[in-house]
Amino acid sequence: MSPRKIQPVAKAIRGVAVAKALDYLQFCKRRAAKPLSKLLKSAVVNASQEKGIDIDKLVVKELRVGAGPVMKRWLPRAKGSATQILKRTSHITLVLGEK
Repeated sequence: MSPRKIQPVAKAIRGVAVAKALDYLQFCKRRAAKPLSKLLKSAVVNASQEKGIDIDKLVVKELRVGAGPVMKRWLPRAKGSATQILKRTSHITLVLGEK
């Protein structure tokens, strides 16, 4: 998914408590909400493995979305020509912290 589609959803959950962020992502109608929800749940499980961290106090401290590699494809058009299709991908960095 392109970074342009993910950034508005990421902006909405940046700096929010994890429980509120998961609720927002569950009811958000954008397609980017599903992969971000999956990423956030994975980060919470990873954080729960650390000793001395209270999961209820976790906050989305940092959430960066950047451009990843672009796959280039071609679509045939009229008169033997072709149109380039760019399938964009994203790199997402998520950092959780305690309140």
